[in-house]
Amino acid sequence: MNFDVVDAVISPSGHMEILSQSEVSRLLDSSQGGLYNLFRNCSLAVLNSGSNLDDGKELLERYSSFEIKVVQQERGIKLDLKGAPVSAFVNGRMIRGISEHLFSVLRDVIYVNDKIKHNPGFKLDSSEDITNAIFQILRNANIFTPGIDPRLVVCWGGHSISREEYDYTKVVGYQMGLRGMDICTGCGPGAMKGPMKGATIGHAKQRIRDGQYLGITEPGIIAAESPNPIVNDLVIMPDIEKRLEAFVRTGDGVVVFPGGAGTAEEILYLLGILLHPDNAEIPFPLILTGPASAQEYFDEIDKFIGITLGEAVKKRYTIIIDDPEATAQMMLDGVQKVRQFRKNNNDAYYFNWLLNIDSEFQQTFDPTHENMAALELNLDQDKHLLAANLRRMFSGVVAGNVKAEGIQAIETYGNFEIRGDSRIMEPMDSLLASFVSSQRMKLPGTEYKPCYQIIK
Repeated sequence: MNFDVVDAVISPSGHMEILSQSEVSRLLDSSQGGLYNLFRNCSLAVLNSGSNLDDGKELLERYSSFEIKVVQQERGIKLDLKGAPVSAFVNGRMIRGISEHLFSVLRDVIYVNDKIKHNPGFKLDSSEDITNAIFQILRNANIFTPGIDPRLVVCWGGHSISREEYDYTKVVGYQMGLRGMDICTGCGPGAMKGPMKGATIGHAKQRIRDGQYLGITEPGIIAAESPNPIVNDLVIMPDIEKRLEAFVRTGDGVVVFPGGAGTAEEILYLLGILLHPDNAEIPFPLILTGPASAQEYFDEIDKFIGITLGEAVKKRYTIIIDDPEATAQMMLDGVQKVRQFRKNNNDAYYFNWLLNIDSEFQQTFDPTHENMAALELNLDQDKHLLAANLRRMFSGVVAGNVKAEGIQAIETYGNFEIRGDSRIMEPMDSLLASFVSSQRMKLPGTEYKPCYQIIK
């Protein structure tokens, strides 16, 4: 099938206007460590914003002839695009938000490659250096605004949700916007778009003109979850682990809407961190919410958490069903407690330095068939370590569902085999089956073929 494409040359929109000759050379050389391919694939995902597609491999195949080159000129740079999706243009001109995001991709790809990965000052096997690297990437992207009270709420949830659930996320976002809170999400569609869309109306009513709609993504997921049109700050983190840490370091609280495997991964990541004894006294509001129809979904999540991580961890979150106003007010109250805690402990309002994140939650997990089968999924380990391994398992399922490399691995070697204690495998099987039956693994209308097999 042919898809409409267009060629264009665009100028920067305020994010990156100059590059060195060596930086341009690396971006143009497809043989240098995949930097060009990384830039190309992330750029294609941004240009595909708004499409109804959650398959990274299919996106790359649809626009296999797409090319993007940096043109160095005396007065700055331009991007030369060949075979770009026509949906990114109106009347022959690129949509401004998409243009801004393209240069955000360029900014982050260059910075991470030059200042993080190839910087001898960063030892990325060190927990402290990983956190510092995340801070540097976010600071370089001008995400931080010193001098303002905490107000950034991270919203997690699935890209494949029902219309009723999507509308609910908008109302919650609206109520938080009325209360002056900004929104951070994974930047994609569904529960990542809804809260931002609602918050824009709440901000407009309160005449808030500097509202932040922050999208944090990573190269493996961006093709399946292209930035939604509301995002006004986009950051590309190097991998899923640094993306997750960026959420909890910058966010002042988290609201979780219904979702699938990716949402379960995010919940387990945060709960695993909050289970660490060093974090017992750190306030971090966590609310799970959805419409009345999502009651069963949250019952399944709550049950799985109780079986695997224990009943005590449930004290770290609240489930609110079908009450957007109560959700927003509880989050506001929680964020105010966060402000007071950070003030009392001389911690920054814009970056949660005091939160202790164990290295088990920071080290990159490559979801190969071998690594997935070797995960330690048993109850005879510390709860925060079990949470880390469960997080990795769900991360692998996400990779097999929507990431280009994961989909290719499943096609080549078959489904992932997930092994472990039957006391965990049985409720896990039930939870994943509920995601499949309620169409939470893929967008509605797309046939889902499991990428995993539970071995009890």
